[in-house]
Amino acid sequence: MSAVIELRNIQKSYFMANQAIPVLKGINLDINRNEYVALMGPSGSGKSTLMNILGCLDSPTAGTYNLNGHDVSAMSDDELAGIRNIEIGFVFQQFNLLPRLTAAENVALPLVYAGIPKKDRIERALVALDKVGLADRSHHKSNELSGGQIQRVAIARALVNNPSILLADEPTGNLDSKTSVEVMELFGKIHAAGNTVILVTHEEDIAQYAHRVVRLRDGNVETDTLNQKHI
Repeated sequence: MSAVIELRNIQKSYFMANQAIPVLKGINLDINRNEYVALMGPSGSGKSTLMNILGCLDSPTAGTYNLNGHDVSAMSDDELAGIRNIEIGFVFQQFNLLPRLTAAENVALPLVYAGIPKKDRIERALVALDKVGLADRSHHKSNELSGGQIQRVAIARALVNNPSILLADEPTGNLDSKTSVEVMELFGKIHAAGNTVILVTHEEDIAQYAHRVVRLRDGNVETDTLNQKHI
């Protein structure tokens, strides 16, 4: 299998009062195309920092990060933004939809930044909404949708660019348990359709939907195991 993500000796330190505080201490990790991986770890383990590096929202202090053939570890902020828009679809706990826009307009937003013509944007947004079962809600605004439907719109927005990886940060954190199950079943379908899915969560039951679980502790990979349920 071909690796879509290759991390080699990834280190990240933050500086406070001229003192370096190490958060990631040498992460080595490969994630292959069409894998479904959960990243777990207690508060302070470094999982949020690692997610920000994986999502090209931050750069490592040392080490190399290869994303789908691009060495992104030494890119400028502008270069990272360009790669991010092409290669990564984000799903956040807070949904981050714009309330004045319809579902279709929210889904089409990443295509605006990519310079896609309006007619094509809406067509692609409707295809993405259909993938998450919301084609009939394309003209609704977020105040006309349930929490689960809003998260589905956010997932459609993450898929609209056909990214190399779908990166979901606590995607069920604001949902009730029934809606959480529905959203996680949707991620399962997205993975089955050929997408690479990386899920960041602190909830064991949510992590069990993934096929592989990587646990961080104190800035290192503590364990990296396949989920026996999915073998």
